[in-house]
Amino acid sequence: MIVCVPVDGGGAVDPRWGRAARVALASVVDDAIASWEELDVGWDALHDAESEPGHHARVARFLRDHHVDVVVADHMGGGMRQMLDTMHVSVHLGAAGDARGAVLDAVRS
Repeated sequence: MIVCVPVDGGGAVDPRWGRAARVALASVVDDAIASWEELDVGWDALHDAESEPGHHARVARFLRDHHVDVVVADHMGGGMRQMLDTMHVSVHLGAAGDARGAVLDAVRS
């Protein structure tokens, strides 16, 4: 399973999902992280560059292109949540602290 989580420069969950500058993609196998890749997405700078539906489409393309099954985040708006539900991407909110730990907590719950 592929899990996406917004991360800051210190390895913690960034509280901003739709405005994240960077996200991590974790491949989780048997309740353990098999691989971890951090990518600069620039959603912080791009968020206000177009309409909300356009920004949501950008996020959706990223998730689809990277075969994401689960998003772990602190919080997100209703429109984003609805879009992820439509895509059948599981969402685990309330994440904080160490990003790797938050991913494992989410997949084990």
